[in-house]
Amino acid sequence: MATSNENNPLSVVVVLVPFLAQSHLNQLLQFAHVVSSSYDIPVHYISSKPQISQVKSRASNPLNQLTKIHFHGYEIPLPHAQTTDLFSKTNNAEEEICRVKASKHLREPVEVLIKSLSQNSKRLVVVYDVLMSWVVQDVVSLQNAECYSFHCVSVFFGLAVTQKLDHMIHIPIPTVESCFPALFLDFFSSQLKLPISDFKSGSLHNTCRAIEGSSIEILRNEERKLNRKVWAIGPLHKMIITDCNEDKRLMEWLDEQEVNSVLYISFGSLISLSDEQIREIAIGLEESGVKFIWVLREGDKLVDLGKRLSQVPDGFEERMKGMGMVVREWVPQVKILGHSSTGGFMSHCGWNSCMESIGMGVPLLTWPMQSDQPFNGLLITRVLKVGVAVMEWEERDELVTSSMISRGVRRIMGSDSEEGDEIRKRAVEMGVAVKRSVAEGGDCRSEWDSFIAHITR
Repeated sequence: MATSNENNPLSVVVVLVPFLAQSHLNQLLQFAHVVSSSYDIPVHYISSKPQISQVKSRASNPLNQLTKIHFHGYEIPLPHAQTTDLFSKTNNAEEEICRVKASKHLREPVEVLIKSLSQNSKRLVVVYDVLMSWVVQDVVSLQNAECYSFHCVSVFFGLAVTQKLDHMIHIPIPTVESCFPALFLDFFSSQLKLPISDFKSGSLHNTCRAIEGSSIEILRNEERKLNRKVWAIGPLHKMIITDCNEDKRLMEWLDEQEVNSVLYISFGSLISLSDEQIREIAIGLEESGVKFIWVLREGDKLVDLGKRLSQVPDGFEERMKGMGMVVREWVPQVKILGHSSTGGFMSHCGWNSCMESIGMGVPLLTWPMQSDQPFNGLLITRVLKVGVAVMEWEERDELVTSSMISRGVRRIMGSDSEEGDEIRKRAVEMGVAVKRSVAEGGDCRSEWDSFIAHITR
């Protein structure tokens, strides 16, 4: 095991460089926690100052568990965009790429830091989000450094966009052009052409064999041809739910409900819905007669602090008292999904949310909105068959009506739904398999041990 003394020339130091988005930040924070706490290896976590503050405040781990991590928050100019959503249809091209432009300012301070750290370590290990290739490209000049790309998306998505799934599945796959703005695709393409893509020693993926076994094997076979290793080290969310006093109101309400009776609804940290769409969701929930927790937040903003809160129709919350709760602040999603009363999750199909829901054995109502989400939705509904679609990707430009919502809710939550019973059964079985993978001797632990053994060899 590596020593935690950074001045020891035999030590290994790990540097993590996440992309400036909550889901990416959080996954690499969990990664940092495992490396620093379970393997006692020094970890340096790099981002902008606002993102460091944000990810700490939303960490599922208590802050006293993160003291072994060295945080480096840098001042970078943030664009004057109204949203940090790269993919919002309401943004112009300049706004869509604002995170990318902001992240590029990290290259110089990152170069200074990694050069300094490399002088005091036998081996400097840089783990970088694939969207931050530009920022870490100077690592190729360091003789004692090696780097590994980190992938916050499903392996299924990666194989689908590179057309390596054609022989494995026989369902229509969305085009990347329909899921990403052209500017983002151009940016990502430019990242892949940097020298660091050839310099890297392998890749790390937030997934596990219990969920994506066949996809992982396809990827491993492809990467083996390039002499690169692949590690599936997920799920990176907190699998063991501990008792704490936070969000007491939510948890007490869940405690009072029947098993599998509550639908959890959340569309992640970037999505903002129109008033018309919010109204349809509210009507659909009321028509379905299902109990719910609905997290209704505006997507994270870089600047726009004065925007009003999203509003449900007048009288909705009063009518739904006892039946449901509308929550407008950050909530402990994994804890809610892990509660016995939670029986379904209406989700935008971000990979974090998919992994958390599957890991807790909770079936999904899929509502993809952008980026990799349509591919994840297909994986959930058509391949793993642990969820049903609220809407199909072909319907993305249409309003999702209250009847579509209530119909989907009844399919997955209805006590008399044979389809729902089968989906719930598969979800529970997969959740058990995922939990088994993170236990002592499980696949996830083996992958972690393999990666640590490799970088400390």
